[in-house]
Amino acid sequence: MLRIVAGRHRGRRLLAPEGATTRPTAERVRQALFDMLWHAPWAGREAVEGARVLDAFAGTGALGLEALSRGATYATFIEQDRAALAALRRNIEALREQPATRVIPGDATRPPRAEAPCSLLFLDPPYAKDLVPRALAALAAGGWVAPGALVVAEVGRDETLDLPGYSVLAEREHSAARLVVLRAPAGDAAAAPPTP
Repeated sequence: MLRIVAGRHRGRRLLAPEGATTRPTAERVRQALFDMLWHAPWAGREAVEGARVLDAFAGTGALGLEALSRGATYATFIEQDRAALAALRRNIEALREQPATRVIPGDATRPPRAEAPCSLLFLDPPYAKDLVPRALAALAAGGWVAPGALVVAEVGRDETLDLPGYSVLAEREHSAARLVVLRAPAGDAAAAPPTP
């Protein structure tokens, strides 16, 4: 069972499509991630509360919806799988978060231009396909990455991330997954996509 861990939607169930195509971030991993963001000297509550969030490779939307539950003001979700999109839209509707969300059906490595840059970005793509560098380059070029934004990437345990200009703030391993928290370049450098 997939649920929101904390905040105003705490305990609310989330739908997930059947099969192995979508791999929602486990509750304990989300709990550990948001605890880290909440208490880290390089983040804090203000990293989530009031944030504009992007949940790329969104799947069920668990990460973005968790952020909204904990005080983020707006979340955009990018997802291309039809079953995942259906579950995502139903989850948003069930939580009545339509006014604070936008769903973009499509590929996070080819996003549209951003309406506004985001200060907190979640990238949880299929493992071992080198999608984080490709997506982050496209998102930066499209105006999604605010200067100094926090980027949380979930990758396979043994995957390497080469993202020039982005500084690694923390890494945590959870079973087959590794969470990597990065800080985007400050100032105009954030608009320049990293080399894939």
